Amino acid sequence: MAKILAALQRAADNPTLPRGLRSLLQQAAAALRLESAAGAAERNRYRALFDAVPDPVSVIAWDGTVLDLNKAGIGAYRRAPAEIVGQPLHVLNPDLPRDYLGPVWSALSSGGSYVVEVTNMRADGTRFPVEVHSANFEYDGRPCIVAVARDLSSRVEAELRYRELMEVIDKGIIVRNAQGRIVYANAAATRMLEVEDGLSLDEELRPGRWRVVDENGHELQEQDLPAFQALRSGRVEDSTVLGFYNERRRQLTWLSVTSVPQFAPGADKPHQVLSLFTDVTELKRDSALFERVQALAHIGGWQWDAGRGQLYLSDEGQRILGFGDAAATMEQLQATLSESDRNRLRDALERTLAGGGSFDLELHGRRGDGRPFCVRVLGEPEDAQPLSRHVTGTLQDITERKQAEETLRIQARSDPLTGLLNRDAALGELQTRLGDATTTRIAVLYIDLDRFKVVNDVLGHGAGDDLLVSAARRIIHAVGTEGLIARFGGDEFLVTCSIDDDPGRPERVAEAILEAFGDSFRFDNEEFTITASIGIARAPEDGDTPQALIQNADAAMYDSKRRVRNGWQAFTPALALAQQERLRVETQLRRAVENGEFHLVYQPQVDLHRGRIVAAEALIRWHNQHLGEMRPDRFIGHAETTGDIVRIGGWVLREACRQARAWRDAGLGVVRIAVNVSYRQFLGDDLADSVRALLQEFDLPGAALELEFTERVLIEDAPDTLRTFAELRALGVLLTIDDFGEGYSALNYLRRLPIHGLKLSQLFLEGVPHNKSDVAVCQAVSGIARSLGLGLVAEGVESEAQRQFLLQLGVPVGQGFLFAPGLPPDEFALRLEQAGTEATP
Repeated sequence: MAKILAALQRAADNPTLPRGLRSLLQQAAAALRLESAAGAAERNRYRALFDAVPDPVSVIAWDGTVLDLNKAGIGAYRRAPAEIVGQPLHVLNPDLPRDYLGPVWSALSSGGSYVVEVTNMRADGTRFPVEVHSANFEYDGRPCIVAVARDLSSRVEAELRYRELMEVIDKGIIVRNAQGRIVYANAAATRMLEVEDGLSLDEELRPGRWRVVDENGHELQEQDLPAFQALRSGRVEDSTVLGFYNERRRQLTWLSVTSVPQFAPGADKPHQVLSLFTDVTELKRDSALFERVQALAHIGGWQWDAGRGQLYLSDEGQRILGFGDAAATMEQLQATLSESDRNRLRDALERTLAGGGSFDLELHGRRGDGRPFCVRVLGEPEDAQPLSRHVTGTLQDITERKQAEETLRIQARSDPLTGLLNRDAALGELQTRLGDATTTRIAVLYIDLDRFKVVNDVLGHGAGDDLLVSAARRIIHAVGTEGLIARFGGDEFLVTCSIDDDPGRPERVAEAILEAFGDSFRFDNEEFTITASIGIARAPEDGDTPQALIQNADAAMYDSKRRVRNGWQAFTPALALAQQERLRVETQLRRAVENGEFHLVYQPQVDLHRGRIVAAEALIRWHNQHLGEMRPDRFIGHAETTGDIVRIGGWVLREACRQARAWRDAGLGVVRIAVNVSYRQFLGDDLADSVRALLQEFDLPGAALELEFTERVLIEDAPDTLRTFAELRALGVLLTIDDFGEGYSALNYLRRLPIHGLKLSQLFLEGVPHNKSDVAVCQAVSGIARSLGLGLVAEGVESEAQRQFLLQLGVPVGQGFLFAPGLPPDEFALRLEQAGTEATP
């Protein structure tokens, strides 16, 4: 075309030609140019329409060669046009058979179209399913095939997900075709109907194996089933309850069945029906059993006809309310309720009648016989009409549940042993009172029973519980209406009282409590004097939170117990400083062993007859750069509380053994060193193994070590305690009960433990020889030691009169300032050299 146009134009422009001929040539060129432009425009429209199709479209010659491909096709196959156009169709689908175009030609030649599902291939070799629609097409004046490929990947994935959902859903699903045959059943359907192995569900449900009945027991024919009705009518058959009776197993299963007809595109009749069913056997009951279930659940029914003022009650509804007739009036029901609940029910009924929807209320009242009840009442309009004058609902007897909830609420706030408020309830009440604007000042009394552990440990936990119950009764009687009482811990009680109207109330209540503990407690013919220590803290000056008030009251109680038992102490700024000091001590104490801050001094134990040193007691001292020199009475109690005493005790044992080895190497012989062992150390460590290892490490005989225990170990009658004492004694270690007579003095246990001796406490030696009570105690302890064949050492000998008393009493060994205080190791060694020693060479 372009060449023809160029030739005509040159001829028209030739001046040698006649003007008329040149004019004809120019007209011919112009006409040809217009025809060419029209063709280009037509081709452009064709390409625009071709590329606008969103699915891959290809033009294929009758021999299978690809003549053209739109943009969607290039994108779908991920190839350049040159790799497809001019190539056989196998480049897009290598799986096509040799005669694949035969059926296409046949269909298109007869004037129809051809549709087929195949799998095409992208440039990277991946496959994707397509549905190909083929039709006749004229391309560049020759007949061809135009093929539109619809990507089915999303549909296939959706079908797979749908099929997976059908298999995992817990509802039974059966699909029947238009002839009623089962073409699909999911796992739930097979399970519910208990299909035998090797049978299809269609075979399982054939006549003779199952009978189907409706809710009234009438047997149904196959054509009466919801699936067949849906196929005939083309409408959904919704929630039909049917009974499927298995002839072989003689078992009836009730199913709720919904059948949905399904139509193919353009069809006016369903081509299949899907039935969804649920096993409702456990819910299906005859009316008598249903009534029984209602009664067991304490649920009754009611209906109120507001127009006639009539109230209808089911049998269970009558029983719950105590009515003798099914017909009553709403006024009669409301008369049984409390006034506030009567108004709530009246308002709810009015809102419901006015179109306000349903209601759910908990109401309290009394039956005709005076018994209280609590019911949950649900109600709603009988239908959706706004002018309806009927309200229907249920009422459930929840009296027992409410009583149980109240019991649980009380139990959650109460101490099960004493019946007092428990710790959580006490904290809650205290928080409420502190937040109450009408209460500006309150006080907290923190009460701790003195010597409670004596009863608990000696007589057992049963006696301990009895003691707590008795103590609680005494506190209740003493406090009366002056305060709120709680059991705050094991043997700790809390009293909260207001002081707005009476600033002296806390002290008066404390005195009343102490007076209540003036009489002794008696258990199983045993009499115990149990006293109380009380701390008092006030809000807001001593704290404005429950935690701060209780902590400060506890600090005051602790101070009272430390100074004098059976007393009370109010919190003061000085106590706050003492708390801070205790915290400082405990903080520094935690790192004292690692920092090398401890050292030992040694107090001689002396033969009272000859004055010779027979042993030494190791006494710990602590020097801290922040606190200075600290004596044991200032930090041992803290160490016991925090548990640091176990590490400290281990260090003392090692240091004492090291010093004994050093003295022996210096030629002073084996000096027996007495070491105090904490009760917590005795429980926490394998003491016998630790001592054995230290004796081996420093090559010492067991006689070089004496372990002193408090009387508390006497009550540990456990096999482990006896085994530990036996192992220590087998090592040759001397075992002594320290400060005998101060604590438990459980003689029954004393005779069972393999100990060597007792130490007479300096507490009793202070008053001799003039105080008759102290003299009597010393005589008793000496007699016990002598009768049991135990050694006896007296502590705290400070005067010659005391020494003479002890000699007359037959006490052989003593220690105290009369002889020497605690001495540094070098000075103790010098005393040994000067005064001589009984130590073994």
